Amino acid sequence: MPEVFPRLKPQPRAFARGFALCLVIWGFAAPVAAQEALPDPQAGGRLALQRCASCHTADGSRGMRSIPILQGQSADYTIKQLNDFKAGLRLNSVMQGLVGGLTESDIRNMAAFYAQKEFAPAPPPDADQAALGEAIFHEGIETDDRSVTACVACHAPDPDARPEASPDLRGQHAAYTAQQLRAFRDGTRTNSEDMSGIMGGVSDDEIKAIAAYLAGLR
Repeated sequence: MPEVFPRLKPQPRAFARGFALCLVIWGFAAPVAAQEALPDPQAGGRLALQRCASCHTADGSRGMRSIPILQGQSADYTIKQLNDFKAGLRLNSVMQGLVGGLTESDIRNMAAFYAQKEFAPAPPPDADQAALGEAIFHEGIETDDRSVTACVACHAPDPDARPEASPDLRGQHAAYTAQQLRAFRDGTRTNSEDMSGIMGGVSDDEIKAIAAYLAGLR
């Protein structure tokens, strides 16, 4: 004799309540998630004015030559650097003190603020030095005892040909660029294995030439 299972009575009210709750949760969750995903450049600007302007100027433009220009910089790159300072992967006592209390939202907002700024052109560099830098940037270095990858592979001047995570180096202070390239070479900046490996075979004069060439670009 076939086994008979009792029929369960439908519970329309309970089902309706559950279905309505799902709609409410889904309906509100999507807009909230979208809002959280979008940075707020205005909020980032207010925070940057409080925390960053004394060194990077109010809009991230040309301050001291040893301090980077942030105008127009890739937001993804700025986010990574601020998080690396915060995590101790990139060392600078001033920066680590300033970013220690920032939330991820703060960092994203500040990065968006600087990314939307118009870039102010740099003065022209020394022509001979820039010519050497241009050759290294586009062709690398190939000798019997050295092989250095061309910078353009990751730092193409054309933004459409450059990965978002790579910094825009065009027009950056030559002194700052040279300082950072030496830091990668000498092991005092270690938050990019690729850069540490590439810069190992580059001389001081070659670093200055690369920095001079980049300073004149935009």
